[in-house]
Amino acid sequence: MTTERRDMGRRTLGQGIAAVGGLALTAAQAQAQRASDTLRIVFRDAVPNIDPYFNSQRTGLILGHQAWDGLVHRDPETFRIVPALATEWRWLDTKTIDFTLRPGVKFHDSSDFTADDVVYTINTVSSPDARVSTPSNYSWIDRVEKTGNLSVRLHMKVPTPAALEYFALVTPIWPMAYRERVGADGYSRAPIGTGPYRITRVDSASVVEYERFDGYYQGGPKGQPAIRRIVARFVTDAATELTELLSQRVDWIWNMNPDQIANVNRLPMLQSLQQESMRVGYLSLDAAGRSGPNPMTNLKVRQAVWHAIDRKAMAERLVTGGSRVPPAPCYPSQFGCDATAAVEYDYNPAKARQLLAEAGFPNGFDIELTSYVQPRHWSEAVQNYLNAVGIRARINLLQVAAQIQRSQRGELAMAMGSWGSYSINDVSAFMPQWFGGGNEDYSRDAEVQRLLAEGGSSADEAVRKRAYSAVIRRVTEQAYFLPLHTYVNTYAFSRQLEFKAFPDELPRFYLAKWK
Repeated sequence: MTTERRDMGRRTLGQGIAAVGGLALTAAQAQAQRASDTLRIVFRDAVPNIDPYFNSQRTGLILGHQAWDGLVHRDPETFRIVPALATEWRWLDTKTIDFTLRPGVKFHDSSDFTADDVVYTINTVSSPDARVSTPSNYSWIDRVEKTGNLSVRLHMKVPTPAALEYFALVTPIWPMAYRERVGADGYSRAPIGTGPYRITRVDSASVVEYERFDGYYQGGPKGQPAIRRIVARFVTDAATELTELLSQRVDWIWNMNPDQIANVNRLPMLQSLQQESMRVGYLSLDAAGRSGPNPMTNLKVRQAVWHAIDRKAMAERLVTGGSRVPPAPCYPSQFGCDATAAVEYDYNPAKARQLLAEAGFPNGFDIELTSYVQPRHWSEAVQNYLNAVGIRARINLLQVAAQIQRSQRGELAMAMGSWGSYSINDVSAFMPQWFGGGNEDYSRDAEVQRLLAEGGSSADEAVRKRAYSAVIRRVTEQAYFLPLHTYVNTYAFSRQLEFKAFPDELPRFYLAKWK
């Protein structure tokens, strides 16, 4: 039934492309698309809370990046940290940074940005009581103190060499007075920031709307957007998303099935491009038994899973576009991602069956495989590889938010998903999420947690590398978490739109323009 449903979906997409491809795009239609000066975009995963601190979805990071700024900004071309809300910073020692804040910055309600907003934001989100979606992004922060109306001092609990990366990508600044007045819930319904776009409407289930903020501060690293309005809608599946693009009801989509690239590029009004990102697809295995007694608590079973899946074939034939197999549980460019420390597992179905028999499962077993991964046939490929060695995986395809909730409750014996590290080029944004003792740690390995704490509490690069290499060695020896492939984003958009993709998987709509 699953194969039949998938094939029917592909026929529908093919028919839709053929039908739209038969229509001539008149000059008047193309002109009308730009005349409203509204960029229409679609995502497949609705964000339950638009406040970037309270969702861990890539879509949430993207939506937030258009409307909020942090103290610093990372240049997408060079990855160099440049000024944003702070114009200068100085490391006093390995755990202290002084920031000089930019004068004349306004929030979207025209109130002034000051040191009070910085102190309020960072001290709030770094508190253990904050209930932010990814506590490890801020757990290294001790406190921020005000040293002047436009200056603050950051104190860290431990040396954190990647501190500026976190401030650039995952630490937007709230307006203290406004948020205290409306409360956290009120703020999520009507948020304001200092970014190049202001949010004019939020319906977390269906749409987020933006308008260019003409008061964006002079010298801001994102610049004044060329396009006045953005409408971001949420749909439930890839077929609907592509149909919306083909029907010219939207101007931009991403993560389209690569099988459709050639078809899309044949249409006179559309184009596509591909760009490898820092996102890693993974298979999480419940080694700790958090979901109850299950075969994944057996090391030989987990090793069998690693041998059962042809990751190279998945990267090259399914993901395509230059996808790679990461040997370690991190993105290859991240500091500390030592591929040489990883234990290698070749694709070897016979070895997988042998390990299952040695583990007491000569006839295999049944297990739930949850996944939010699209296209669906990527999940089905993993299912087929597992079935071939006797692991009868039943796919339960969930929405992203639903799987995250189940994962954080410790309910998933085997889960397929992806992690983009918030595009932070340091393993501290990857490995602690999965092995640091938090809600999504399914290994609960005290030695790994100790090593992660050691690597995350030193400013000495040699110490950090040694600790992170030891983590990679142990995690791969124990086969806790299987990195499947890197992601390659496939974008499809109107030929009337000038859009550039970057390797950090962060679309910057404020840089887009109409041709």
